[in-house]
Amino acid sequence: MTLPNEHLLDWLRDAHAMEQQAEKMLTAQAERLEHYPELRERIEQHITETEGQQRLLVECIERLGGTTSTLKDLAGKLMAFGQAVGGMTMSDEVVKGAMAGYVFENLEIASYTVLIEAATHAGDTVTADACRSILKEEIAMADWLKDHLPQITHAFLQRSADPDQEAKR
Repeated sequence: MTLPNEHLLDWLRDAHAMEQQAEKMLTAQAERLEHYPELRERIEQHITETEGQQRLLVECIERLGGTTSTLKDLAGKLMAFGQAVGGMTMSDEVVKGAMAGYVFENLEIASYTVLIEAATHAGDTVTADACRSILKEEIAMADWLKDHLPQITHAFLQRSADPDQEAKR
């Protein structure tokens, strides 16, 4: 039998690894963006939010008597590295990166929705509140990307049609 706190702690470790992956993925994307300053600025803002989210998760994990998972964190970072390398090879890197970011934000939204319920079920209101706070930031980023995907695509297509401009990033 697995107790609710055990699931909660395991899922918090998963969320921490996910945020490690997000930080690496976002940082790589922001560093490569040259011609899309509004997107770069929003990504940099979300990197700062992501760093704060990681700190909140560590506090929750430690309060429950656990530690982060080095293996899970490393796996997340390796996946982010692979995504960054893969993105470099695409001629439409900025569009694919924005799409991937939107999908990843929705994965995070689902994860924090589960964590809020798990924490509530376990009677851990502090963790539930921390996850609600993080969830708001993830929803805001997903909404921003969804709202700006047409603009990013339009800018890419315009730049791509001009032989004197680079559109990729």
